[in-house]
Amino acid sequence: MKKDRQMSESLLLGIILAVVGGFLDAYTYIIRGGVFANAQTGNIVLLGINLANGNFSNVIQYLIPILAFALGVLIAEAVKQRLKVNHFIHWRQIIIAFEMIFLFICAFIKSGNGDTVVNVIISFVCALQVESFRMIDGNTIATTMCTGNLRSGTEQLFLGIKNNDKASVKKGLVYYSIIAAFVVGAVMGAVVTKLLDVKSVLVAFVLLLISFILMFKQKATN
Repeated sequence: MKKDRQMSESLLLGIILAVVGGFLDAYTYIIRGGVFANAQTGNIVLLGINLANGNFSNVIQYLIPILAFALGVLIAEAVKQRLKVNHFIHWRQIIIAFEMIFLFICAFIKSGNGDTVVNVIISFVCALQVESFRMIDGNTIATTMCTGNLRSGTEQLFLGIKNNDKASVKKGLVYYSIIAAFVVGAVMGAVVTKLLDVKSVLVAFVLLLISFILMFKQKATN
């Protein structure tokens, strides 16, 4: 039986946002200092290593994006709490608008000395996205990182095959669809960044704009 979901929780929107997530990871790695700004595990590990080695001057380099990510989560929750009952515009559209504004700014910050600023901004942007878009097609899914999706998708496929459960197989394929979209985004990011340099991030801006417009359709049938 078909049922309606919010467009913000549809598989289509999840795929677009996962493409954005993969694109931004490729962008920051290729043109913004060889870092992955989407997830903070690496930064936390490097922060710990530098603390252990007494390299306290380097700690701030990893602490700032971690704090920016945390701030993004806080702001996403604040927007949700204050604007969840807004009937004119979905609160998640406001999050997308914030993302678009910050990515537009990044497109005009030169590489080199500005890379740290851009990586902090993108960490903030990814936190907004991962906190706000957690349900895709009825599944708990992240659109800016893949580890959890890989675990959950593989688990669902195993259970589906073992128990001959088509619903679990479908869930597993949803997770793998998001992973595939992330990979497509990374490929796009690698190709476009080599062509457009720092301004390639405007491609992610356009994808977010498409998501913003799609969300005016409040329901999606799955």
